[in-house]
Amino acid sequence: SARRFGIGSAMPMAEARRRCPAAAVLAGRFAAYRESSEAVMHLLAEHSECVEQVSLDEAYLTLPADDLAAQVARLRADVLAATGLTVSIGVGRTKLVAKIASDDAKPDGSLLVLGNEQAFLDPLPVRRLPGLGPQTQARLARLGIATVGQLRGLDLGEVRQLLGEAHGTVLWRLARGEDDRVVQPEHEVKSVSVEETFDTDLTDAVLVETVLRRMAARVADRMRAAGLSGRTVTVKARYPDFTTISRSATRPGPTDDTRAVTRLALGLVDEIDLHRGVRLLGVGCSGLTSWVQDDLFDRDSGASLGQADSAAVDGSLSATDARTDEADPAPTRHPVWRPGQDVVHDEHGLGWVWGS
Repeated sequence: SARRFGIGSAMPMAEARRRCPAAAVLAGRFAAYRESSEAVMHLLAEHSECVEQVSLDEAYLTLPADDLAAQVARLRADVLAATGLTVSIGVGRTKLVAKIASDDAKPDGSLLVLGNEQAFLDPLPVRRLPGLGPQTQARLARLGIATVGQLRGLDLGEVRQLLGEAHGTVLWRLARGEDDRVVQPEHEVKSVSVEETFDTDLTDAVLVETVLRRMAARVADRMRAAGLSGRTVTVKARYPDFTTISRSATRPGPTDDTRAVTRLALGLVDEIDLHRGVRLLGVGCSGLTSWVQDDLFDRDSGASLGQADSAAVDGSLSATDARTDEADPAPTRHPVWRPGQDVVHDEHGLGWVWGS
């Protein structure tokens, strides 16, 4: 298993290849992922009038309080019958508990946590709380705070002094099971964005560029998952004194291509004053539409990045490749064979590329 080499989810592909050079890297099958996601979300909508999709493979929904175990069992059975996919479901009175319970139920199960939420949360490692990264975890560990219960036992003032007023307050409330976020049904999306607050201010240009590349890739991934594309890319930066700036660049036509979004974001780096230090960075895309108008010249200008470089940034195919993920036609003079790619053979039928 690649995990034995320290490879984990969301790790940059370049780092994963460095740790395990012999690993087999498969191409993404985004068309298949979208199709399965749409089928699952359609089933969720049949079981609940209030569904909030948060990613390609994750959603929150509300269910009537009567016989929840039976409802969950029916939902999992319906998904399996319709798609052949297993689904894990967590049930709780808050999004926090439901999410953690769902993670504990993986890879194919369900977990209901009702009425004993604090007893469920207290023994968990603090890293299970959303928004608590490795550096914050290490800072707490130095004080002997390793579990949610230990964090809950601290005075709010102590947590604020240690982690900052806003961040500390949120984490302290989550440790106490206080989560007032509600399930929000799908609404018109005006922008897609990703941002991150750092424990240590960023001053290194190479590191900022690396972070922006990762964020741009996540924004493009989210747009493709939602079937959207956008024209305007915005980079947001916040300095230690909480001064916030945002700079934007606009393309002639909408795109969902990772390379195009990344190029626009990196073109705005010079607008950021790294001498002041950067406390928060964000990348967003607006001017959204459900259609794509890829500029042939723009696509060619990004060819110097190459497919390998695109994979090193976001671990996925470019949008151009993603849209051709269905079974490829007969090979042309210059065929492209990607490991994991779906293919159709005249004699053997459906299959996929093992290696090339």
